[in-house]
Amino acid sequence: MSEVRLSAEPRTVFGKGAARKIRRADKVPAVLYGHGIEPKHFTLPGHDLLLALRTPNVLIRLEGEGVNELALPKGVQRDPIRGFLEHVDLLLVKSGEKVTVEIPVTTKGDIAPGGLFDQQLMSIAVDAEATHIPTHVEVDITGLEIGAVVTAGDLKLPKGATLAADPETVVLQVSVMPTTSEGEETEAAEATASAESAE
Repeated sequence: MSEVRLSAEPRTVFGKGAARKIRRADKVPAVLYGHGIEPKHFTLPGHDLLLALRTPNVLIRLEGEGVNELALPKGVQRDPIRGFLEHVDLLLVKSGEKVTVEIPVTTKGDIAPGGLFDQQLMSIAVDAEATHIPTHVEVDITGLEIGAVVTAGDLKLPKGATLAADPETVVLQVSVMPTTSEGEETEAAEATASAESAE
């Protein structure tokens, strides 16, 4: 996984007023923690950070005066109405160490006709090297029939990743397609006839 380099400026002034001033300058308050260090506070360029966060589990290289650290976003706060970034928590990571992250679960192919596809988990927790985090895990659903169930333990994880979730957790399944009962069909027909008579 490639790194995104961001300019990190140390932040020494805190409080709501200071945070608002930072955001008006198109910057985002951030805190870096992990590996037993005292949390470090920075401001990051808002637009560049927003673009970086479009990639799940993006690696961010913080660069600046006396700063050269590698981090993973672990918490992102956004304005609930306007959606702009309010604050970001960053986890300090080192090359070669393993971290637990959520990666997207994607599918390919089509299930057998007549079934209803139900994907219950859109992402799955895995352990992977911080600098080699998989972008996703893919499930081939081609031909799956009614009653088929894929659990977390069934997933074929990318090389270097191990499952961090309960292997019995259901990821997706194929169930019976809902059908309209005879009584419901009669009621629907009566309702249609009544509407036509009213017209």
